[in-house]
Amino acid sequence: MTAQTELIRPEAEADEDSAKRRQIIDGARTVFMSQGFDAASMGEIAKAAGVSKGTLYVYFPSKEELFGAIVRQECKAQAEGLFVFDTDDHDVEAVLNRLGNGYAHFLCRKGASSPLRTVIAIAERMPEIGKAFYQTGPERGIKALAAYLDTQNAAGALNVPDTEIAAAQFMDACQSTLFKPVLFNFAPIPNDERIAYVVGIAVRTFLAAYRPR
Repeated sequence: MTAQTELIRPEAEADEDSAKRRQIIDGARTVFMSQGFDAASMGEIAKAAGVSKGTLYVYFPSKEELFGAIVRQECKAQAEGLFVFDTDDHDVEAVLNRLGNGYAHFLCRKGASSPLRTVIAIAERMPEIGKAFYQTGPERGIKALAAYLDTQNAAGALNVPDTEIAAAQFMDACQSTLFKPVLFNFAPIPNDERIAYVVGIAVRTFLAAYRPR
């Protein structure tokens, strides 16, 4: 089994509960975000985490595995709370507004763009890292929303022919004009009013298309 395959082992997530592992991950995140993946060294990461290099290698045998743990943690943080739905809640407008606002705030929060920039930069030569990020982040969220939309179709609250595409389009609409300017350092983090305005348009557009007539 290769180091890259190890990045996406589900059981690896359970190991991240240890305080020492979290300490190392926090230190590594600081180094990766300030120096980038290629420039960061295991020695600098050990120093930032306050551990010896020997201890660092016990927990993470390679820089790739360490960065993979950070990727999983970022994706897990996105999934927790945001993409949890009550299938009996048929107030789709309220559900989508909550999700859209929470998602846009999560994407645009301070420091959130740096991990994504790093993943994009190394995904071509380390495709398993990009795959792990997408599978445990964007894909997981889209599937969770699509499953909720399926239940609302069944309840008669919506009429969505393709819930997976509709879910993906809604998530994209919620970040429209918000996230990419931040990602490319073109604009500052949007304020609450701007996020609510953009998400409101996304919700109204979605309901106009998919509410039963």
